[in-house]
Amino acid sequence: MKMIFNIDQVKEARERMKEVIHLTPLDYSHTFSRLTGANLYLKLENMQKTGSFKIRGAYNKLSALSEEERARGVIAASAGNHAQGVAYAASRLGLAATIVMPEGSPITKIMASRSYGAEVILSGKDYDHSYKKAREIQAATGATYIHGFDDPYIIMGQGTLGLEILEQLPNVDAVVVPAGGGGLLSGIALVMKWVNPAIKVFGVQSFGAPAIFRSCKTGENEGQCALGTLADGINVGFPGKINLDLIRKYVDDIVLVDDEEISRAILMLLERTKVMSEGAGAAALAAVLHGRLKLEGLNVVALVSGGNIDVNMLSTIIERGLVKSARRLSIRTIIPDIPGSLEKIVSLVADQQVNIISIVHDRSRLKIPIKKAEVLFVLETMHREHIEKVMAALKAAGFDIETI
Repeated sequence: MKMIFNIDQVKEARERMKEVIHLTPLDYSHTFSRLTGANLYLKLENMQKTGSFKIRGAYNKLSALSEEERARGVIAASAGNHAQGVAYAASRLGLAATIVMPEGSPITKIMASRSYGAEVILSGKDYDHSYKKAREIQAATGATYIHGFDDPYIIMGQGTLGLEILEQLPNVDAVVVPAGGGGLLSGIALVMKWVNPAIKVFGVQSFGAPAIFRSCKTGENEGQCALGTLADGINVGFPGKINLDLIRKYVDDIVLVDDEEISRAILMLLERTKVMSEGAGAAALAAVLHGRLKLEGLNVVALVSGGNIDVNMLSTIIERGLVKSARRLSIRTIIPDIPGSLEKIVSLVADQQVNIISIVHDRSRLKIPIKKAEVLFVLETMHREHIEKVMAALKAAGFDIETI
């Protein structure tokens, strides 16, 4: 296919999908603006149909297939969000769809893809292994392969997000975009630079999956063997060739964030703005919150690209986040196994304005001395100084306290 990139193609893509996608909100955040020094807006694509931006590119691509290609059915590889986009688009257009997903994909994404009518095959430990499997199936069945990012129609579909941002915030100075294979980043960058070359476009990757970052720094198309990040949506080992060419031309910089920073951004989004984000969706905000980019005083849009997070992962992130922010304390102590001992320590804890989440009282474990009992507390605290006050009060009362 001859690749001719222009803004008219993006407008045509938006026209194709106008009855399918939502116009997602652009929400100004007072909290994050105060924390970062920028005028920070969140583009809430987690509220998009299928829970992420991927439906845009998928629907644009499938709509453009010939009758012969449609008749053969479609196949795709995906860590989850592209899977749902292809499955939903295929359902709308009456096409048979097969999706190959990594074996460790979030259950929510697997079930959602199946609910849209796609056949889901689990194969491989990451996207790149699933991609190889999907290509093997394509060769055997003749199905039409729908690439997740390295395709002009996919790029133009994702670029419709750029049109929306420009219409919702005409005086935007910078856009921060999560990046895995690069379809979203290249599509938005194309639109922004076509309309106003002065608008800065930044990509964000995980330290565990930095293929675009490395490729841009070295000038070569860099892949990687070992992938590891909770942001499964950007856990891609090899960037798209078309995407990388466009990113090198139009993107101002690529920065990296780690999983702890992403986790913190997920928790802050949930607590401060009531926005549910997956790991990839929170990567852009993580970069801004942790000062990876100089954006003070600018009108900045951070893209929340998806909200399809596994509830077990979310639970872990919340628990870890509460511990790190000194709002959850787990302690262990030994008390005399006599009436009144437990009441004494519980009263002492309560006097410190601490909420007791759970207590475990155990006298039966062999390592516990006779006529003694082990007590485990999980406590809700306010901040680190509060924890220090609680610990000091317990030690002053003669309790030997161990944090766990």
